[in-house]
Amino acid sequence: MTDPQHTRQNPATQHPTPEFPSQDQPHPGWTGPMDPPPDHGEDSYRGTGRLTDRKAVITGGDSGIGRAVALAFAREGADVLFTHLQEEENEARETARLVEDAGRKAVAVSCDIREEENCRALIERAVAEFGRIDVLVNNAAYQMSQPDGIEAIPTEQFDRVMRTNLYGMFWLTKFALPHIPEGGSVVNSTSVQAYKPSPHLLDYAMTKGAIVTFTQGLAQMLAERGIRVNAVAPGPVWTPLIPATMPDTAEFGKQSPLGRPAQPAELAPAYVYLASQEASFITGEILNATGGTPLP
Repeated sequence: MTDPQHTRQNPATQHPTPEFPSQDQPHPGWTGPMDPPPDHGEDSYRGTGRLTDRKAVITGGDSGIGRAVALAFAREGADVLFTHLQEEENEARETARLVEDAGRKAVAVSCDIREEENCRALIERAVAEFGRIDVLVNNAAYQMSQPDGIEAIPTEQFDRVMRTNLYGMFWLTKFALPHIPEGGSVVNSTSVQAYKPSPHLLDYAMTKGAIVTFTQGLAQMLAERGIRVNAVAPGPVWTPLIPATMPDTAEFGKQSPLGRPAQPAELAPAYVYLASQEASFITGEILNATGGTPLP
């Protein structure tokens, strides 16, 4: 049987390339209707014990990058608590199944991280389930394309983007830190948008730039406590958020030098590496996974 995780392939043609069929979904989007279907590593990711018996919290773990990270962490030996929105319960059940099929504990929690008390309760739940938190992955995010410019961004949207992408990350990290032991880590999801902002994603790009700064500053703050803080900066990734927030998905990802978007499964190894002891001298870093788009 071919092992696609380790078999040499042309990265430009390894996964589907645009043009994609026209598709549109209401937010937050679902995996099932997507064409082509996203690859989370279900048939390819092979763990090697790099996170054996670790306890991980992942926000936005129901689909997309979050699901791929939850699957990879579980196959590397970690138990996983992950968040989802109430309307994503069916998606969350599939992530939980993948974690449990890997022989690890899965805890799916419906949680709106825009509220401070929800974040506090989430961390309390994780500690009750696991006793500690070895890895916190701040991955949940909200975006909405506004091609008509800043004048078209309503305050309600701006507030949701800020509270989901920044407030939630801040609160969860703050509440989790007393429960993260030496050798633990925080991994944040930033974006190519932090460095090369698309005008139609102005508010989203703002938050991704802030996440870079938060990651680098917190890493210095926590170094003496033996806790590492890093981030992954993806380029275009084929997740339900795309048909749910973009007006046209036909050529999504075509602008990357590899000519296509990433599949979630291609991002998961970056999170595994940063969470693992193999990255013991890596902190305050941004791991860029952009398909060849050069970043600072």
